[in-house]
Amino acid sequence: MKKTLFTALLASLLTLSCSKEEIHYDICIYGGTSAGVIAAASAAQLGMNVLIVEPSQHIGGMTTGGLGLTDIGRTQRLRGLAGQFYRDLGKHYGCDAKWVFEPSAASQVFAKYLDNERITVMKGYGLEKVEKRGAFIGNIEIVPLDREWRPAGEPLSISAKAFIDASYEGDLMAASGVSFTTGREGSDVYGENWNGCHISVNHQFPDGIDPYVETGNPDSGLLWGISPVPPGEEGSGDDLIQAYNMRICLTDSLENMIPITRPERYDSLKYELLARLLALQGEGGRYFIWSKMPRRKTDINNYGGFSTDMIGCNYNYVSASYPVRKTIVDEHRDYTMGLLWFMSSDPRVPQGIRDEMARWGYPKDEFVSTGHWTPQLYVREARRMVSDYVATQADCEGRRVAEDGVAQAAYTMDSHNCQRVVVNGMVKNEGNVEIGIPGPYPVSYRSIVPRASECDNLLVPVCLSASHIAYGSIRMEPVFMNLGEVAAIAAMISIRDHKPVQDVDYKEINDLLSDGASIAGTSAEGAV
Repeated sequence: MKKTLFTALLASLLTLSCSKEEIHYDICIYGGTSAGVIAAASAAQLGMNVLIVEPSQHIGGMTTGGLGLTDIGRTQRLRGLAGQFYRDLGKHYGCDAKWVFEPSAASQVFAKYLDNERITVMKGYGLEKVEKRGAFIGNIEIVPLDREWRPAGEPLSISAKAFIDASYEGDLMAASGVSFTTGREGSDVYGENWNGCHISVNHQFPDGIDPYVETGNPDSGLLWGISPVPPGEEGSGDDLIQAYNMRICLTDSLENMIPITRPERYDSLKYELLARLLALQGEGGRYFIWSKMPRRKTDINNYGGFSTDMIGCNYNYVSASYPVRKTIVDEHRDYTMGLLWFMSSDPRVPQGIRDEMARWGYPKDEFVSTGHWTPQLYVREARRMVSDYVATQADCEGRRVAEDGVAQAAYTMDSHNCQRVVVNGMVKNEGNVEIGIPGPYPVSYRSIVPRASECDNLLVPVCLSASHIAYGSIRMEPVFMNLGEVAAIAAMISIRDHKPVQDVDYKEINDLLSDGASIAGTSAEGAV
């Protein structure tokens, strides 16, 4: 009965007349992330005509946005095109496979995947509306965006037989009426002990750092970036989002270098806390994770009490309009470029650190169209779907094993700090969690499909169904790519057999995925 109803609904929706010009595809993918690229390439190989809709001008997400250090955690199996991607990177560098790479190298590999007559990419288009009948998405309306991500034209109607939300934000999922959550569950919600509020010793301020504008004077107000709200009880839930940042690609090649200069909107007050931390720790402190990339480049990430994470400045991002999101992205860029300038020029920074920073600059051959700076904000977590299977700490620890596994995750349960607060008159970061797991574990197919009653032709490989702490383990680019291909295969089967995505047999998906190859993961110090 369900199959018959689904088939009839599909047929009726595809023949509906529309007042706007309507363009039809077999599969519409919202989000040009790494998952979106792999989903499109896989779907095209399966004979599907595919559209990728991406609000920005950037394709590839974090994989082409500066995250050149492949954080995977432990040895695991990457199947299908995800494994092929790292082998193709190896070909680019003249080796078998490559897990550490330049953004431009990843972009070149992805560009080859998308060079297919069955794939159309529409950059600079944002989601306006989702039109459903019952649980079936018939079409979506998208609108062109200008350079500030403001609507700049008439909406365009896109119809498809199946949709994949491969965005980091989960916009299509949310607009489709699918259940989701944000923030952190309390540890009692799913019987976890690493969810919710935690003050860790890692990525933390040492005791003694004063939080006030005038040291010792609470009446003078708090320094920039410190919340006046006290932290919650240990393990308590809230709606806070772990910090975002931008992965920094620099070079020490003089021939390929653009010097670090003072940003136009530089504000030294944003780094007053860092100055106080430097006064206490000096050159003995650690302020970044420096990961060397090929051809004398870097992938620099957050480390310590004050670093590239712009803690507490992303809370509005998830539900914001596109122009507001653009503003938040720009604020993160200005903060991070200002941080580099501060560390290379401020007299309060020890001379040895300033001298080291002076050796580095922006690479001329990376991010050429965006001023040699990544356009991709590292959206570590946004919305998370709530479906019939919510991955939790028990999955990560192997105490529960999903029988319908379609991919493997293997990274540490990882959360970056969510807020900067005052504790006993001292500044502290809150939210960091880094807890190892015993080994790779399966990700359930049910975690990437909504409840059948909510939407039966949508798959969500990125903002999948998981608790905050479990998502911190799953949310790695190779896993997203694996799940993107799973979503594409499931969509094809759903279309071919005229049945809801919930009724697709995970065993058939696994049969259509090649075995791939094992990947030796980097250490958890990547702190992705």
